[in-house]
Amino acid sequence: MKNLNKWAFFYFSPEQNTVINKNELGSCTFITVGFDPKAKEDGSVIEVAKKLKAEGVQMIELCGGFGPSWVTKICEALSYEIPVGTVSYGPEFRQQLLNIMI
Repeated sequence: MKNLNKWAFFYFSPEQNTVINKNELGSCTFITVGFDPKAKEDGSVIEVAKKLKAEGVQMIELCGGFGPSWVTKICEALSYEIPVGTVSYGPEFRQQLLNIMI
């Protein structure tokens, strides 16, 4: 069984260029990737996911702004070879999230 040693978190932030940040946390590399919300349309999310998988990322988590359909899109693009999941918030927080993201 392999230990987790490299994983990524994708998030949206308005006017964010696609920036890959790598942080060494002991024996684990934690990679954060910020995308402008418009990246949903330009294919860069899939490109980055493929690049990171090729570099040995073992799992990818998505911020709630991606929604469940993006889990499927990325899983399909990566041939279901690594886990992809999403962070989610309950309906009571949707308006608050929209207020800070737009």
